[in-house]
Amino acid sequence: METLISSLDTQLSFAITHASDIAAARRAGQRLAVDLGFNETRAGQLALIVTEAGTNLLKHAQEGTIYLNLAQAEGVPGIDVLAVDNGPGIVDLDACLRDGMSTAGTAGTGLGALRRLASEFDVYSNPGQGALFFMRLWRDEAAPGLCRVEVGALSVPLAGEDACGDGWGVACDGAGATLLAADGLGHGPEAATAAHAAIAELQHRPASEPAQLVDASHQALRITRGAALAAARIDFESDTLRFAGIGNIGAYVIDGEARRALISHNGIVGHNMRKVQEFSVPCPPGALVIMHSDGIQTQWDLDRYPGLLGHSPALIAAVLMRDYIRRRDDAMVLVVRRREDHS
Repeated sequence: METLISSLDTQLSFAITHASDIAAARRAGQRLAVDLGFNETRAGQLALIVTEAGTNLLKHAQEGTIYLNLAQAEGVPGIDVLAVDNGPGIVDLDACLRDGMSTAGTAGTGLGALRRLASEFDVYSNPGQGALFFMRLWRDEAAPGLCRVEVGALSVPLAGEDACGDGWGVACDGAGATLLAADGLGHGPEAATAAHAAIAELQHRPASEPAQLVDASHQALRITRGAALAAARIDFESDTLRFAGIGNIGAYVIDGEARRALISHNGIVGHNMRKVQEFSVPCPPGALVIMHSDGIQTQWDLDRYPGLLGHSPALIAAVLMRDYIRRRDDAMVLVVRRREDHS
């Protein structure tokens, strides 16, 4: 079964500086859970996850951000909860995940509860580098079959804007996965319209080759202000990634210690675009693909974060957004990892 997920799905963010902010995030999560068909028990579990994650932010870092994103696999919805702070970090993470352990004078059940309640759980922290928690709760107690790629992504509008002009999409099928990253010119609603038009093309042709997807988007975006666009197709059989990009989208494949930059050409999709050039690079199981808009600094260095590359793509995306956002434009990060084959 084909799986499609994109920035057109629900993505909510909450700055957590006070207990009332946690309550707002919890209410939003419960509304989303009801809309997605979660039963009362599962919706209650999500509420507890959001509450514990937000409380942990206030206790240990005084402030942070909670993101609520939609997850999808084989038609079964889920909700991702991502808690991010820039506080002192956690010295002994294993100890903090054991019930009864607390460094804030509390009962110490919060972090252990997060791990127990979530269908999927991951955490990354180093002293002095803050803490990031990822929790995914599927609608059904039985987890769905998973696509052969893991996806983590965040998009954040420019301060003062509601609409984000940067967007992303991932479509996965039995033969491969198609990735799309779009940066509508400028920011605000018109930029968002351009990015949405490109994502709609991915929805129409989810197994398309990159050059074909960029060409189709070029036609669809003619009535918009245009966008920078990058498309990639991971082929599971050949262990390769084919890529085509126009404009200022950063794109990389990381395989072990090797980091390959994927080159885009000048132009604006929907307006002045020359012939699209497609090329191929190795992308074996375990490889990581990172794509981001120019709202993220280009000189990021994940070597600063020991062990991070082995964690969930959602946590990698959150680190890049937290530490390398420019804050003068919309920003988007898409991180995709090929799952290891166990057949």
